Amino acid sequence: MNTCCWGAEAGTVAQGPHLLLSPSLPRPPENMPTLISARPLALLLLLLQPLQFKILHVGLNKSEEEIEQFEDYLEELHSSGPAKPLTKQAFQRRTIIDPERPLIDPDYCTDEMKMKNVHDKFRCVREHFFLQTAYEDLQKICKNIFVPCKNGVKKCHRSRQLVEGVYCNLTRGARMSDCEYESSYRKGHVLITCQWQEDIQEIIPAYVNDIMVLDTDVKGNSPFRNEA
Repeated sequence: MNTCCWGAEAGTVAQGPHLLLSPSLPRPPENMPTLISARPLALLLLLLQPLQFKILHVGLNKSEEEIEQFEDYLEELHSSGPAKPLTKQAFQRRTIIDPERPLIDPDYCTDEMKMKNVHDKFRCVREHFFLQTAYEDLQKICKNIFVPCKNGVKKCHRSRQLVEGVYCNLTRGARMSDCEYESSYRKGHVLITCQWQEDIQEIIPAYVNDIMVLDTDVKGNSPFRNEA
């Protein structure tokens, strides 16, 4: 029984050991052995590879944002270098949280880290912050003066207003989805780093460095303490 399959990229039909070419393509010499007769399945996969995203776009019937997230996911999965800086959309998805869920839920981080796909090439991240604030308010912090981050390097921006959030600290696991986190409610001045995103010509939040909790027992000259 002959098997038939379409070569989507080249506009061809492979049937058994034979190949029917579209009129616009050059025909190989009759006496020339080809990989087509020996490896029809491998050739089909090779031809279909450039169209994998187009097929997904049509078949999955997803929004442009969901498709972009999926393509970013695949790109990160197959990349061998360091992780790319987060885009505006990716930062929002991974950091800004739904106000409906109680921030004191002890399972908050373990659940949300999985739901929002927060990882480093499928390795558990050591710590993470979720923030309950509008992204636009967070982006305005990038215009504030530089202050020291929690490691002492002066490259962070601090919010003037108090921000509520959850601090996630890894307690168990090395790879998704075995990551388990301790969840801690925080309310304080948030420290973030910012970066320039070329395609949208904006300075955007890149990373949440800390939530500096107000200390009732002021020590030294600083009214803040670092609980991370």
